Amino acid sequence: MNSLPITRRTDDSAAATPDRPDIAVLLVNLGTPDAPTAPAVRRYLAEFLHDYRVVDLSRWLWCPLLHFVILPIRSSKVARKYASIWLPGDDGGSPLAAYTRRLARAVQRELPGVRVESAMRYGNPSMASVVERLRGEGVTRVQVLPLYPQYSTSTTASVEDAAAKLGGIDVALVRDYHLDPGWVEAVAGSIRAHRAANGDDGHLLFSFHGLPQRFVDRGDPYATECVAGARAIAAALGLADDAWTLSYQSRFGREKWLEPSTSDTLKVLAARGITTVDVVAPGFAVDCIETLEEISMELAEEFHAVGGTLRYIPCLNDSPAHARAIADVAARALGAAR
Repeated sequence: MNSLPITRRTDDSAAATPDRPDIAVLLVNLGTPDAPTAPAVRRYLAEFLHDYRVVDLSRWLWCPLLHFVILPIRSSKVARKYASIWLPGDDGGSPLAAYTRRLARAVQRELPGVRVESAMRYGNPSMASVVERLRGEGVTRVQVLPLYPQYSTSTTASVEDAAAKLGGIDVALVRDYHLDPGWVEAVAGSIRAHRAANGDDGHLLFSFHGLPQRFVDRGDPYATECVAGARAIAAALGLADDAWTLSYQSRFGREKWLEPSTSDTLKVLAARGITTVDVVAPGFAVDCIETLEEISMELAEEFHAVGGTLRYIPCLNDSPAHARAIADVAARALGAAR
């Protein structure tokens, strides 16, 4: 194949017609229920937790447990959590869906030379439905960019599985971008802005989504990439090693997950006399239930109960710096294609 000329924005307006209307960038996020209701949450969780990449237990054991125990118990509880963060308006709804759509529009403004769309690995709009529409509109090549800075077999590899099933179109996939200079600086910049507005007296806590320890034991690079990315961001901020900590949140089930947990880490910090903690979640491209409900509500209440103040630093969402970083990652991936 020939190299792909991709136009980057050079002024404040996007081109009306892409230079390469046959090429699309597809930003893929995890997924979300269509509504903050128990039935919608149940449908979403059933699809998500059926993926063998996410839960690799025997189907004979897992499926009865999922459908007759976990989903009936968790669906209503999770729906109430979603209801507490649901965004109003025509461009609202689930924060993860809304911010992912907005990010795609922001990246489109940075990459007027190609089409930029968004899709979900689970739920709507599905990868298959978006790619089918693009194919019908003349797109022949799709650069899939999973919105997971760190690679994991439970997330990025699952997107790769779904991408492999997209027939009749040329598909490529970005593996990770946890050390991309633009992304590192975007996260560091958001932390600087937060501290400029709220003070720099807080201990910085990097909270990443957890993963079963056995995934890492058998070679998953996720934890290594979390550490590497956090170190790069801390270095960009000029932080000493004792000024920041890394932890993992959102544990599910009883098996051993990556440690230390964010909840336990906050207790340890409080015991050390640290009463102000700034929490950033650079593993999440946009705000979602794990950041808006789990961190800024649930964990903030836990830390307050032991005398502390938790200040949550929002995800990059559709900020200009984030859009530029993602556009650069996509443009390099497209430019490298031959």
